Amino acid sequence: MILEAVMLNVISDQTEQFEMSFKEASNIISKMKGYISHDLHCCIEVDNKYLLLVKWQTLEDHTVGFRESEEYLEWKKILHHYYDPFPVVEHFEKINLK
Repeated sequence: MILEAVMLNVISDQTEQFEMSFKEASNIISKMKGYISHDLHCCIEVDNKYLLLVKWQTLEDHTVGFRESEEYLEWKKILHHYYDPFPVVEHFEKINLK
């Protein structure tokens, strides 16, 4: 399992619209091959800052399967205009501590 983590800085006066748009976009990502789950968290200290966490079966499910799909173009159209600056996407693997 791969964890995609993205810090989203949304334009200050657009947070309410962003959250409504994100609900719509959630229907897109949740149907993709390799998708497991996702969560959107709002920052307590900074009103327009969000943390998006998406679980994928493999890195390629996100970087190729989703990012190179027609569905991604729709996701981009719905959400990308809310971000300033544009976010950095990072991927993480769980470390087995046992």
